[in-house]
Amino acid sequence: MKISISAVAIAAVLALAPAASFADDPAAGAEPGAALLARAILPARDKAPLIVTSPAFKEGGDIPFENTSYRGNVFPGLTWSHGPHDTKSYAVILQDDDAVYHGADILHWTMYDIPADITKLDAAMTAPPAGAQNGPNMTGASAGYRGPHTPPGPRHHYHFQVFALDTAIAPAPIANYAALTGAMQGHLLASGELVGLGRVDPNAPPRVPPKPPVAPAPTAAAPSDPGRISAPPP
Repeated sequence: MKISISAVAIAAVLALAPAASFADDPAAGAEPGAALLARAILPARDKAPLIVTSPAFKEGGDIPFENTSYRGNVFPGLTWSHGPHDTKSYAVILQDDDAVYHGADILHWTMYDIPADITKLDAAMTAPPAGAQNGPNMTGASAGYRGPHTPPGPRHHYHFQVFALDTAIAPAPIANYAALTGAMQGHLLASGELVGLGRVDPNAPPRVPPKPPVAPAPTAAAPSDPGRISAPPP
């Protein structure tokens, strides 16, 4: 399952989402892609969840626009409780399960091989901590944080999922989501999540549909020259 797709394609998919009022926001767990979330397909051995928090918003709260792609795309910061004693690394996966594309939830950001002694990623972080790697997102491999860009309509649920693993994954870049979850499979000790809500920025300029390509002008045939003689006169 490969979900490395262009940002333009993602914007087009999100723009097609049906418009609705915020009163129509789906309840948590009722999102169309809930069963596709990483936590749903990667069960942990320890049923006690990691407790995940952010200084920017509370569980079920609105994600500030500064932490979205509408404005600064500033990382909001994450903190989580310690994993089991045999935790060797952590991984983080951010998905929007209100938008499903090609059978997968929209993948905004991943990070893996976070050292076991780190349980906090600072707000406004621009690079992984030492030893950690940015993983794939919707645009490709080794991509940094990409905040929500929720289309008009109901709020979307953004799942900041944290996983405690009994191994380090790999030092080399991981190409796509399938490769990342495949490397995590069978190594999950515990997991937890923080769910924030994204909404359209009321101050965002309206989307302008791309102009259709202009067809090239037909090549004009060379004008005939009545004075030109193509063959010598008889």
